[in-house]
Amino acid sequence: MPLTVTDADLARPSARTAARLAAVGAAAGGAGLAYAWWEARWFALRHVTVPVLPPGAPDLRVLHLSDLHLTPYQRRKLDWVASLRTLEPDLVVNTGDNIAHHAAVDPLMAALGSLTEVPGVFVLGSNDYFSPTPRNPVRYLVPDDRRYTRSAALPWQHLTDRLGEGGWIGLSNRRDQLTVKGVRLSFAGVDDPHLRYDDLAAVHAPADPDADLRIAVTHAPYLRVLDQFAADGYDLTFAGHTHGGQLCLPLKGALVTNCDIEPARAKGLHRHPARSRPGDPGSSWLHVSAGAGTSPFVVARFCCRPEATLLRLTQRPDF
Repeated sequence: MPLTVTDADLARPSARTAARLAAVGAAAGGAGLAYAWWEARWFALRHVTVPVLPPGAPDLRVLHLSDLHLTPYQRRKLDWVASLRTLEPDLVVNTGDNIAHHAAVDPLMAALGSLTEVPGVFVLGSNDYFSPTPRNPVRYLVPDDRRYTRSAALPWQHLTDRLGEGGWIGLSNRRDQLTVKGVRLSFAGVDDPHLRYDDLAAVHAPADPDADLRIAVTHAPYLRVLDQFAADGYDLTFAGHTHGGQLCLPLKGALVTNCDIEPARAKGLHRHPARSRPGDPGSSWLHVSAGAGTSPFVVARFCCRPEATLLRLTQRPDF
């Protein structure tokens, strides 16, 4: 009798294969989520050299902190922040989103400890003003430029006061100056551009020509802000906000930046404008920190470790 093969018989292997593939996919997805949860606690210290000082100036060590999104119960993160004191930087630049909980200011200050006695400057980010809220995780994978201002207010004024107690200078829509190791530093900063709190007119003027180094500070690296700082003659701009893309692809890197800067510059040291070179008029260095935190509701990073950066500022070459 000839063997008869029915449609049902042909379907069975495919169904089994599909089930196996689904199981493998679920296992891989679960492993990926577990790794992303673990990576969000795998803190890194980056080292970057920027040739930006005038001839004869001593090197400066600058600690760039950003996007801690701190809650009082994050002991591992608090201990890591405290460990940064041993770096003994000459200057600290804090680009905002420090807190994610109404009771996080005092734990933050305790962790910073002696770092607040080092000369420093800071600006605030949206999550210093408003509490985080649960959101669809898919929003971390697509452009999302919304302003979240309807959640509970955080104690940003208390945060500002405490950061200033040790001598750090707030740069929200203002200019100021410091002398560090005999190097004259001129600063300009804006309040959070993501919330559209930035007042570019308030700081729009040629950067101090008598300063040895001109530094600009912003939380979010929106192009309108970067363009003005570069055009005004600032040598180096610090920013955060992007989380480096947070959920990145191997080799490719960031998919989104949560602002209008392109993903290729979501973290690290770059030029602005992007294709400019040192010495070009109207251009500057740009350092974007991938930050050290996440929303407390989506504690995950993938191919983008939480970080702080220690920048070594050195003498620039003659152009």
